[in-house]
Amino acid sequence: MNGMVPTKMFFTKGVGHHLNKLQSFEMALREAGVEKCNLVAVSSIFPPDCRIISKEAGIKHLVPGQITYVVMAKESTNEPGRMVSTAIGLARPKDSKQYGYISEHHAFGHTQRKAADFAEDLAATMLATTLGIDLDLDKAWDERKQVYKIDHRRSFVSRSIAQTARGHKDGLYTTVVALAVMLFE
Repeated sequence: MNGMVPTKMFFTKGVGHHLNKLQSFEMALREAGVEKCNLVAVSSIFPPDCRIISKEAGIKHLVPGQITYVVMAKESTNEPGRMVSTAIGLARPKDSKQYGYISEHHAFGHTQRKAADFAEDLAATMLATTLGIDLDLDKAWDERKQVYKIDHRRSFVSRSIAQTARGHKDGLYTTVVALAVMLFE
């Protein structure tokens, strides 16, 4: 038995502001398009043969009340002007028959680009260590090809989604989320 293995995944993100922290989280989930689901946080494996689809296509698969598995990054602040950031990174071998890694990153003070890069590097490092590879991020990243090159036989592709926001000027809670949403056919 293969168990429950997701066949599709999409990335989404959102920001919410509210007087109450929980409601600011709800507002962020609304912006992300997953507020109607019962979210279950899972760890970081990207399944073999899983296909990444657009947010718009993914949301069409969601049904109110559905148990939905996600890798989620979430951060909140009620300090005016404080930068909050979240990111989800994915690194997977070019061979779709192999599994990859998904990472989540939550931080204060990171720009959207810094958070996204950090999450991608983290996912690539986690994947490399499972394969027994000592990954030097500075040497492995090929900017032109947008891949992590390990050796002449192996390379990883990566991507990320990040969300940042500054704390609301009036001290309302500001919550940012980034999610990888897993779907089953």
